[in-house]
Amino acid sequence: MSTTETEQVPLAPEDQWLEKLDFDKFKEDVDRLGKELKEREGPADEEHLHKIILWNRVLTIAGLCTLGLYPNIFTIVCLSLATFSRWTMIGHHVCHGGYDRSDTTGRYNRMKFALGSLYRRFMDFWDWMLPEAWNIEHNKHHHYSLNEEADPDLVEENLVVLREMNIPLPFKYLFVGLMMATWKWFYYAPNTYNQLAFDESKKLGNTHTLTERNFITLISLFNPPVWVSRSALLFKVLGPYFAYQFIILPLPLLVFFDRETYYNGMINLVLAEILTNIHSFIAIVTNHAGSDLYRFDTKCQARSAHYYLRQIIGSADFRTGGDLNDFMHGFLNYQIEHHVWPDLSMLSYQKSQPLVKQLCKEHGIPYVQESVFIRLKKTVDIMVGNSDMRRFPERFEPVVESKE
Repeated sequence: MSTTETEQVPLAPEDQWLEKLDFDKFKEDVDRLGKELKEREGPADEEHLHKIILWNRVLTIAGLCTLGLYPNIFTIVCLSLATFSRWTMIGHHVCHGGYDRSDTTGRYNRMKFALGSLYRRFMDFWDWMLPEAWNIEHNKHHHYSLNEEADPDLVEENLVVLREMNIPLPFKYLFVGLMMATWKWFYYAPNTYNQLAFDESKKLGNTHTLTERNFITLISLFNPPVWVSRSALLFKVLGPYFAYQFIILPLPLLVFFDRETYYNGMINLVLAEILTNIHSFIAIVTNHAGSDLYRFDTKCQARSAHYYLRQIIGSADFRTGGDLNDFMHGFLNYQIEHHVWPDLSMLSYQKSQPLVKQLCKEHGIPYVQESVFIRLKKTVDIMVGNSDMRRFPERFEPVVESKE
């Protein structure tokens, strides 16, 4: 395995495992295990998906049936978990193709799921994000540029202004808290659309540069990048979900009951929205941030040894095992396994985790697995500038082939 021709600076103690790694044998083992896992998928994986869908529907119905009650934790948690599971488990894994091999109905195929119309978005993947935009931002740019500067979800890069801001630390923590409660509609939905619009603009021959592809937020509606349509962001991406969730959904409470019931429903919906934002932030944003995870300075070829290695040492697993535990983590507690093989089923991730952990042990590769709350602390430390990501040693970066 060739590496860049640079002066060999002595490795830090935490990086010395790289000198012993057999890249070719590692790739061979990862490919073999991935092939075995995919070949084993079948009816059990489809059945497991429908079990998760059933849990989601039970939570949705329970939340809606109690929507008009005085604001209460039961309704709020049910609605929050319903939204959380619809994205992180159903939408996420289906859009990656995790059920293309096992789904016998054709409903949960990534080429059809939630795509093409507002109706399909509503029925399959109803959230703030436009599914087509999320597929581009997450499945393409994030997964294949993990922890590189081009990764749109690189926390250390996206929060550089906050990290360097000369303000008291408590104010930085306050900003993080506000972001946790609002991030899906304030940052993530606009930025996923930003990535889609940028890619479509490039396909039309426009000469935007990569440095122009900065992230955007809801505030960008006042001055969007040239490739972002203000009306599309407002009326195609954010508007439909807002109109349904906070106007149409609670309206029957006002029509058939009274103002008090309607106000109860609105408060329950708003509090559930805040809770699901916080829950998803804790389960998602913490996956690839921390002083013990690596970031990278070069590109690498997909499904190469370096690619597989980056998915492992740039990701962290949480506590794994058992459908209830995994449901509460959004099945994102298998982040290492998911990034190595993005198109496996949720059941396959449960089966793969101990195998990947053992594979890493055999090859001497760091395998990070900690409580999600420990990972949250490490992520916040990155966000406010208390710590930095670990830099991958330059002399072990892959050679980037010239296109000239």
